[in-house]
Amino acid sequence: MSREEMQNVRNRQYEERHILAVDRLRRLVSEETVPEDYLPYFQDVAIFLLELENVRRKVESGEWEHYSTEEMESINEILYSDILGKRYERSYANPAVAAGKFGPEMGKLLSMLYAEVRSGLPCAFENRVDYLTILSELFIEVYNAFESAYREAGGQMRGAGMVPEVREIRDIIYWYASDYCDVFLADRIMEQIDPACSFAADIIEHGNLDDDRYLYRFGEYITENELGTARHLRTLPEETLRKMADVYTEGYRIGFINTGKDLSKKSVVNIRYHLGFEKVVRIAIENFRKMGLEPVIYRAASSVVTKREHHKIGYHGAVANWQYEYDHRQDQALFLDKRYIERRLEVMRTAYEQHRGMAAQFAGPAVIETFGEKPFSPKASAEAPVYSEEQKELALLYDSRSGQITNEYIKGEERSFTIVAYPVPEIGERYAEIFDEVIRINTLDAGVYEKVQQTLIDALDQGEYVHVLGKGGNRTDLRVNLWKLGDPEKETIFENCVADVNIPVGEVFTSPVLEGTSGVLHVSRVYLEGLQYLDLEITFKDGMITDYRCGNFEDPEEGRRYIADNVLKGHKTLPLGEFAIGTNTTAYVAGKKYGIEDKLPILIAEKTGPHFAVGDTCYSWSEEIRVYNPNGKEIVAKDNSVSLNRKTDVSKAYFNCHTDITIPYEELEEISVVTKEGKHIILLKDGKFVLPGTEILNEPFREL
Repeated sequence: MSREEMQNVRNRQYEERHILAVDRLRRLVSEETVPEDYLPYFQDVAIFLLELENVRRKVESGEWEHYSTEEMESINEILYSDILGKRYERSYANPAVAAGKFGPEMGKLLSMLYAEVRSGLPCAFENRVDYLTILSELFIEVYNAFESAYREAGGQMRGAGMVPEVREIRDIIYWYASDYCDVFLADRIMEQIDPACSFAADIIEHGNLDDDRYLYRFGEYITENELGTARHLRTLPEETLRKMADVYTEGYRIGFINTGKDLSKKSVVNIRYHLGFEKVVRIAIENFRKMGLEPVIYRAASSVVTKREHHKIGYHGAVANWQYEYDHRQDQALFLDKRYIERRLEVMRTAYEQHRGMAAQFAGPAVIETFGEKPFSPKASAEAPVYSEEQKELALLYDSRSGQITNEYIKGEERSFTIVAYPVPEIGERYAEIFDEVIRINTLDAGVYEKVQQTLIDALDQGEYVHVLGKGGNRTDLRVNLWKLGDPEKETIFENCVADVNIPVGEVFTSPVLEGTSGVLHVSRVYLEGLQYLDLEITFKDGMITDYRCGNFEDPEEGRRYIADNVLKGHKTLPLGEFAIGTNTTAYVAGKKYGIEDKLPILIAEKTGPHFAVGDTCYSWSEEIRVYNPNGKEIVAKDNSVSLNRKTDVSKAYFNCHTDITIPYEELEEISVVTKEGKHIILLKDGKFVLPGTEILNEPFREL
């Protein structure tokens, strides 16, 4: 039975419940059986659910396919309108608005409920009767609680007892998340490993990619970025499109070779990308199939049960409102407890165990990132849900144990990845020119870099530690302790990274020795995982973070919370998992030339100066695999004193995060290697490469 046939069977199982739910919603919008203050909320949310049902029926009947581009665009705008721009300042989806109308605790719950209902938007386009029924029933159950309390209070328009207890509404939401965890979370795991879950792949492979209308079929928010990207790709020669796809898929294949992993044992690759790149993805699918890999292309999660805070992991369209995403990133705080965590882990293990063979075939993700959007710096909202200290510990426990479960079925030592990035039209008027430049950057001659980078590594291998010093307003003063080689003729500390898993070419990196690694890392401005940081400063002692600050907020404590949540990921501290020196001065100059330095993704930005990753090492879950540089030397600096805990207690070895922070060349006074004898070998001085044999890296600077 195909996946579509299975979904049709599932829809039929929910059909009667769905009919009843839709009928109830239709009657609800004209009722006045809850307190007057709450009527607009329940009517608006019910109308939204009915709009989703209307779209679902158009998709199911085939009527949608006959709509014009303008009609599709209009519906797309209507579905997302409530959280766009100024509308969000009046929307119940805004926790501050809901809290202002209904009180802080009830407001958070009702805002979260509306956000969860909105997560059903893509379900209309996938004809997911089951999911839409479950969401409608959740909403109706909450409405019934209000209706019952109002009726028991004698139909008073105001007064005590006319609304249910906050605890009752929280319990309804809790049991929704817990009871349907085995549906949503189990389905999510299947979407990640089963090529039969082919909603997106079918559109990409069989849709008319020369007609803008195909983009609206995904059910994502579509803007000029997605439309402009698709239109630009239509102007490129087939040869250029294939070049883009080949760089992407070859990087994936070579990544397996360079890390000594057997790709022939795998049959599934996960493609993650931003809508608009379908012409490249279609060719990439062909390339992967020649390698024996079938694609799984799953949507970025939006439900409180499956999403990972505000991060978009999977294919997606435009983010309609980053503040909305940020405000709801910790909605689980409204109900998360130990019992719920255990329930999730149980469902996760059961799902993987039932599909053990399929999970073992998963080779890892191949990602196309985008950049050029206006950098987002969130506003702090006192009304948005946040984890308590106890919940932070539970969330970290879940991350650790879920990571262990995943690695049990999809072994880290057997999987790999690749990432490449391209700009979107929002980057500016010179978009087409910048796009061409990025293609050039992504296809630079790896052979040239391999030779120059080996020169850097030969110097670094002599060192006891590396000293990185900022200049001007940059306060960086950091000593990075290095692994001590046992056999320098056969071993090396740094990996010579050319264009495979991390495209473009251009870095050498290592796992620092934590003990003895101390000092301050500072950068004036950096963009990490969709969020902007200003005047970011992190202090290390023996390789562990001891202090941190940023200038995003007037209140320094708000800045600390911002870093704690989004860089430390809730951990009290993190190790310095990676130290690298980026060598892609061509990318750096391009950023300067087009004035897009602050918009470059970390994938490219990390190649434009030294970078430091907090969290796990680059070799997490695969430390035992022997890895060699092109010159035949084995890379031995793969562990640190934290990751070595995997040999006694794996729960203490990994943090399940890795965030790169780059210092641009112009903020550097010096990078030097200090040898055992006290000799200083200077690699970079005043933002330029000065080590003999690396001067070629300075040639792009002439363009400035």
